[in-house]
Order: sequence, then C-alpha cells, then structure tokens
Amino acid sequence: MNKRILLFFSVSLFVLISCRTTKNTHTIQTAITKKDTTKVVTIAEVKTIDSVAIVKEILSKVVHNKINFNTFYAKVKVDYESPSDEKKFTAYIYMQKDSVIYLRLVGNFLGITKEGVVAKITRDSVIVVNKIEKVVQKRTLAYLQDVTQIPFDFYTIQDVLIGNPVFLDTNIISFKNNEEKFSILMFGTLFKNLLSLDKNNFTLLHSKLDDIDIFKNRTCNLAYSNYENISGNNFSTERKISVSEKSKLDIWLSFKQYTFNEPLTYMFNIPKNYKKQ
Repeated sequence: MNKRILLFFSVSLFVLISCRTTKNTHTIQTAITKKDTTKVVTIAEVKTIDSVAIVKEILSKVVHNKINFNTFYAKVKVDYESPSDEKKFTAYIYMQKDSVIYLRLVGNFLGITKEGVVAKITRDSVIVVNKIEKVVQKRTLAYLQDVTQIPFDFYTIQDVLIGNPVFLDTNIISFKNNEEKFSILMFGTLFKNLLSLDKNNFTLLHSKLDDIDIFKNRTCNLAYSNYENISGNNFSTERKISVSEKSKLDIWLSFKQYTFNEPLTYMFNIPKNYKKQ
C-alpha cells in the first residue's frame, strides 16, 4: 500500500502542508479578491456598518454545529489519485472521542481483497501495521509532526475524520455574503483559512488552507457535500481533499456507513514475527 496513503490517514490527511508564522494582511486580502468580483468587506469597513457582530454570530453557529459524539464508526470508500499513482480501497474508522482512533484499510492485492493496513492513533502515538509487507511502525505524534512539518494533534485528526472544521481563528480578515453562502477569511498563527458556509444551516462547504509564508506554494482544499442529518448532527457523506505543492494529490471520501454513539468492538494485535521499523 502506498506510504502516502498511510500518512494521510495516520496524520489526518494533511501530509503535505507545512506552516510558518509571518503576517502579510495585504497579500491575504489580494488573494481572496484577485479572482472573485463579489464584494469583499474588510474588517476595517465592517466596523463602519456594524457587522462585526454578524460575523461573530456566524462563527458561533459554526462552532455550535461541530459534531459532538462519544463513539463513531464509518465505512468509507476511498479513491486516491496522484500524478504517478491511483488507488481504490475501503477504510474502516473506529473512534472513541478524545482517546483512540483505529483504522483498517482493505484493498485489492494481486487480485485478492484483503486487509492491508491497520493503525492505532492515540493522543501521543501512532502505530501502523502493514500486513502485506509484515512490518510494524511505531511513532510518536511529535515525530510525525516533525517529519511532515504539520503541527497537528490528536484532536485535529479527530475533527478531520468526523468532518468538523479545523484551524478556526478569531482573527477575521474579511467576509463575503452572496446569495447562497458566506465566505470568511481568517488569519491564524499557522494558516490562512478561507471558509465557505451554507447560508441556510451554516454547514461547512469548503475550507482552503494556505501556508502563511507567501513564498511557499502549498495549499489544501477540503470540500464537503451530501450532508445527512442523523441524531441531530449534520454529517458530510461526500468529501474531496486536494493537496498541492510541486504536484497535486486528490482523495475522494464517500461514507457508505456511519454511526454515532454505539458500542465499538475492535481488535488490534501486532504479530510477533513482524519486522519493526
């Protein structure tokens, strides 16, 4: 199984994004308006029309809409495409909130459908068992953060898999209000984050994350669609993740089954004869 696929699921699907901490508000404003003729209202202008409260209210609804759960299970069809590779497989996700995430990746190997990789993610470590190559990798999250140059933590991984927005910040640079959606550009210590929200229910439609360092040419687009409401939660069943740097990587996630707050049963064993890496 392609190692990039493992990294995407083991470190919350952000393997190619890195972060820096420099500020350039003018550049951000230019980026959002360069290819969009819709009126963009900067925060300086917002203050004159008393809309700061409106933006804050929108963000409060976004936070309110975050899915809260105790347990989560999902069966996900995954399509992966890069300039040099294409893969299709099924991912099974088992999650105990704020505690542990188990992943099973099942694909076609030499014409046989079988379990290829299993992984266990906790708040401080990741264990990946490759059943095809019979190897096991044990890493700390701190190690993976250093290798991928991504300051994610367990809770970020959890939010990505569940479909909650990530890297929200109160430093709002601008927002747009058109017929169908709100767009809010926020500037955090790690990323520029451009959110697009449905005007009817404030569900997340799109999140565009860019390095703050304007000299880096890296971006991650997260698109969310086909929402279903279960147990009061608006859950996106179709998602696309595109990561661009020197080349582009696309992943499509289609949730075929999912449940919240039901008992989970999952066995995670490491065969003694597997090679450790």
